[in-house]
Amino acid sequence: MPHLIQAARAAQHRAARAAAHVGTSHPLTRLLLAAAAVAAAAAWEAGHRVADLHPPRRHHERAPHV
Repeated sequence: MPHLIQAARAAQHRAARAAAHVGTSHPLTRLLLAAAAVAAAAAWEAGHRVADLHPPRRHHERAPHV
């Protein structure tokens, strides 16, 4: 079920953007972090692993800007 991986990745990106914009202690950030954790747990329970959520980057690739 690749859609679980996509949902977890999207939730993580939303949480990271919120943290960068309003800070880590903001209630919205905390809510989005909790949603990302639930999405990641659902993907894990479905048999996906962390490597599925975070594909390895090549050495020369830069991290995406959030």
